[in-house]
Amino acid sequence: MLRAKICRIFFVLLGSLELSFIAIKSYAIYQILKTLKPPWNIDGVTHSSSSFHLQPSPDPKSIFNLLEALSRLEEMPKTLLSTPSLFLIFLSIIISSLPTFSSTPSLGLDSFLSDQYRRDPLAGNDSFTFLPTSLKKSLSLSTPSSNHKSLISHLLSFQISIPVYVKLVGHFSAAAPSLLQFFASAALSSAQFQVIGSNPHHLVVSHLLHLEAAYSPLGSEISAAIRSHVDSSTVPFHRSVLFPVPHSVVDRIVRDDFEKESSNSAPGFYIYLLNLDQQSKRYAYSYDAKDSSLAFSKCLGTIWTGKERYMWIDLAAGPVDYGPALSGEGLLPRGEFHPLASLHKSPRPEKALLADLASLVLSAYQTLLVPSLRISLFLESMLLIQFIRIHGSDNQGLAGLDWAFIEQTLRESDLSFKEQTLLFKSYSVKYSECPICSFSIAKSMNSYTSRFLFENYTLIVSEYLDSKHLSKLLRGSLAEIHRAAGITDDVYGKVLPVFVFDLDYDKIIFLDRFHQAVAFRDMVIVVRSRNPQTVSDYSCNGRHVITNARNLNRAIVGSVLQSMWGVTPTHLTWSQEHNSTMVDYTWSVGQTPFGPFSELSSLSFVQKDAAKRNVLLISLNYSITSAIDLLESMEAHGGYRKLLKNSRYVEFVQRWNLLKYKLEKIISAMSQLDYDKAIYFLRSSDLDLYALYTVIYQATQELEASLVCFKDPSFPWVSAFVAAGILFGFFYVYAKRDKLFRSKRKQF
Repeated sequence: MLRAKICRIFFVLLGSLELSFIAIKSYAIYQILKTLKPPWNIDGVTHSSSSFHLQPSPDPKSIFNLLEALSRLEEMPKTLLSTPSLFLIFLSIIISSLPTFSSTPSLGLDSFLSDQYRRDPLAGNDSFTFLPTSLKKSLSLSTPSSNHKSLISHLLSFQISIPVYVKLVGHFSAAAPSLLQFFASAALSSAQFQVIGSNPHHLVVSHLLHLEAAYSPLGSEISAAIRSHVDSSTVPFHRSVLFPVPHSVVDRIVRDDFEKESSNSAPGFYIYLLNLDQQSKRYAYSYDAKDSSLAFSKCLGTIWTGKERYMWIDLAAGPVDYGPALSGEGLLPRGEFHPLASLHKSPRPEKALLADLASLVLSAYQTLLVPSLRISLFLESMLLIQFIRIHGSDNQGLAGLDWAFIEQTLRESDLSFKEQTLLFKSYSVKYSECPICSFSIAKSMNSYTSRFLFENYTLIVSEYLDSKHLSKLLRGSLAEIHRAAGITDDVYGKVLPVFVFDLDYDKIIFLDRFHQAVAFRDMVIVVRSRNPQTVSDYSCNGRHVITNARNLNRAIVGSVLQSMWGVTPTHLTWSQEHNSTMVDYTWSVGQTPFGPFSELSSLSFVQKDAAKRNVLLISLNYSITSAIDLLESMEAHGGYRKLLKNSRYVEFVQRWNLLKYKLEKIISAMSQLDYDKAIYFLRSSDLDLYALYTVIYQATQELEASLVCFKDPSFPWVSAFVAAGILFGFFYVYAKRDKLFRSKRKQF
């Protein structure tokens, strides 16, 4: 409108060259000022004018063209400014002021939401209110199906693609990558995400493995690095079947290759399968800088999971074995049946080897890349972890219980989203100041018997704490414990108390006989006594695992991960086929805070990704089930087409299509491992879902009950005449039976 008015003014003033010159300059300056509007700040969120008027952002190229045209106009002598030249100059300024095609106001929905994500990353504002009219019209074009079952089936069909890149390193044929992909795709299809601590145990969202295998030329470099270390190192003092090689020897090479590969490809998980040359000694990898000894043997393994999204498996190392020493599930055997021992079997065709490797990759995929969720949890703006140490004597040391180390480990692991606040507080209380604490310990104490082979089978009585009974007592006395420890309930959000019981016992006291710490949905319970170490019921490479009973840092980190972020230990998975939790210690060595075979407290990408993905999956599952409940509620009222009228019908269609689009964007962002963008679309979709509930609620409030009286149906004359005719025919035949059936009667 304004541009047309200026054009008309220009042609009116065209007779006067001086006035025309002034008009051109004024129009050009107006265009520059219009593109440089300052941003506005409303409700604490900064918006530019484009977020309200839906204009494109300033195009530097257009501004540059305007300035260049003005400079040329100033340089030209006024005597040369004739009417045709002024017209051409004015036309060039109008063309240069037009926005380019990439920044036209008719932005696509994807571009609009990307712009909203940049302006409002916390999704505090409803993006629907800022939609331009053209986009709202486009959302109205696609009418949802009137059959609510088809809409529900669409909501239940969301699948998150999990990109996995398998790198074959070492002695593999050219056909190995394609064969590995074939075996993996044939063995596993899409499956739903599982939750251990909820019922039902599955979510409505599924995951789909997208595997790509390729050859990597790192074999010679890694083999040379291992050979150099083995040849230059001295044999350890104590005898061991396996020679310890620091994992950093291989990890340094693999990490450099991962950084190079990941920078040139889409985000994904990288699994390196190493089929290396045989070394002069059998070897396995150590994960701790401390050397093994006769007293403390380190558990050597053949795998490593990095802090970034990569892991490697050395098939030539080992064979190793670890798991329960006496009885139990989850043992990794030394024999030929486990895929980790594929290269240690008798020679066989490459197809058989690749079949084992495909099984190994799928096991890593199910346990590490798409692990089961420990518990259901939701997005909270504030997370508070309360360390509550309950102790007896004053001179009892804090060695093995470092709050600062635990806090640093959890903070540096980047487990929370940007909008979440993670707080830590520590408290200390004596048993003499907390009678309910002493009562809870005494009430939860149990004993069990076991036999050990000394001179004969000696019967030994040991004590342990029943964690379930203890947690029940603590829940019922939280107020008294808070009062004794000086805890104030002034923080809103999710609060996780970590109760550490420092007992003045000389004997070993564990929770449920085996655990230093047990994680519950609403608390973590940790216990230790004065006894510094004990022999556990687990073995690694033929030797019993020694448990440092005084060191609680690693146990607390693992338990907090389970209770606060729902991260499942690496040896637990939920099996839908068995309808129970399965135990497998294959992946419980290396960089993991879970299990008895590792001493590292640092977290790998497995725990980091699971912490954020779990929150997204549970929240997305809740949004989808809420949308399904909405559809079923509308169907009970006759469907949305009968329930909604006029403007509400249009708003429902627009909102529904926008909600469906945002749900698809959540799936896309999670498939690209962009969890920050996924949480934005999730929060934004919640606003649309709330608006849909509001629309339906308002529509149901306007429903009026009515009683419709039906007229009595008319007499069925046709049916009556037909029945009468049939009855008349029957009586007629019966009356004339002698005449009609005379020929059938026997004559005498």
